[in-house]
Amino acid sequence: MSEDKSYFVHPTAFIEDNVIIGDNTKIWHQVQIRTGAKIGKKCNFGKSVFIDVKVSIGNNVKIQNFVSVYQGVTIEDDVFVGPHVCFTNDLLPRATNQDWELIQTLVKKGASIGANSTIICGLTIGEHSMIGAGSLVSKDVPSFALVFGNPARLNGYVCYCGNIVKKTNSILPKGTELYCEECKKEICL
Repeated sequence: MSEDKSYFVHPTAFIEDNVIIGDNTKIWHQVQIRTGAKIGKKCNFGKSVFIDVKVSIGNNVKIQNFVSVYQGVTIEDDVFVGPHVCFTNDLLPRATNQDWELIQTLVKKGASIGANSTIICGLTIGEHSMIGAGSLVSKDVPSFALVFGNPARLNGYVCYCGNIVKKTNSILPKGTELYCEECKKEICL
């Protein structure tokens, strides 16, 4: 970090060495960002967010209070992560396992993850998808999909604006076109 930083860090936040933080990012109370993390421009991290070693976060990402983003997670641009969301990075966790395997997770551009959701590692959360609050996500989430529940299941598709454009529990074929009555945009799956 340079002394002439172009981002805001609350005095109670703790940023380790070798962290990259983009312009106009705001890091609030008691946030911890570990070494090697890369944070994009215009991000906003709420109270007590934890960003682990080598995590990569894109531009315009909003991470609400008490979120834990562990090593192996990549979050692309324009993602919303609600309060108390937890990402995992180990499929076989043990306190004494010396040979644990780091499992990667990818959250694609524009996705939204509701409060208190848990994201099991090894998944891809599709572009502009929406995960309902309190969900346990244990399978990949298709682009524009609306999933929720424990375990999270497909319940429909959403627009860029977040409105539901189709209610269904079936995965629609790639190339399907949907239309949003609210914002008048067309979505191509």
